[in-house]
Amino acid sequence: MTVSTTVAATSHATTSEGLLRPAITLFVVLSVVTGLAYPLLTTGVAQVAFPDAANGSLILREGQPVGSRLIGQAFSDPKHFWSRPSATTPMAYNAANSMGTQAGPLNPALVEAVKGRVDALRAADPGNTAPVPVDLVTTSASGFDPHISRAAADYQLARVAKARGLPEEQVRAIVDQHTEGAWLGFIGEPRVNVLMLNLALDALAAKP
Repeated sequence: MTVSTTVAATSHATTSEGLLRPAITLFVVLSVVTGLAYPLLTTGVAQVAFPDAANGSLILREGQPVGSRLIGQAFSDPKHFWSRPSATTPMAYNAANSMGTQAGPLNPALVEAVKGRVDALRAADPGNTAPVPVDLVTTSASGFDPHISRAAADYQLARVAKARGLPEEQVRAIVDQHTEGAWLGFIGEPRVNVLMLNLALDALAAKP
């Protein structure tokens, strides 16, 4: 090996080492900052400033979680208000798999699904001839919407009152208490959190 070849090889090794060291240093620093420090900081701030939301907006009864304000649940008892249908898989209201049906308005499968849901609502409340609100027979984009429209709650009110043996006005008053207005007063429509409403009704029934 000539002197010039040796010098060139040494220079190349020195250059490679000079490039590799800052690259590794930057990788380690960014890993610590973005993978450890930042998540810990944001988690700590969220736990202090927004503990309820940071922990999933869980609803506790006697110290045990019964659900979340953000995730719908399936209800089939006539004494309960029913939620909006869910298309998530492999089970309904699966928060780990947010999805809608992806079916267009002319899709025969969607038409059949809506018809079946309308028939089920009519069968559960034969005397109710009011138009069925659309959100009771179609799924939301997320698949686990915890709310229904006020119209959907009103549609079910008579059935729930009859099943519980309560005056309709008493049930309506509870629905009123759990009706959330439009966000900031003008964004969206009034809506009702189904789980919170049903828990309020169950708590009323549990009173001596």
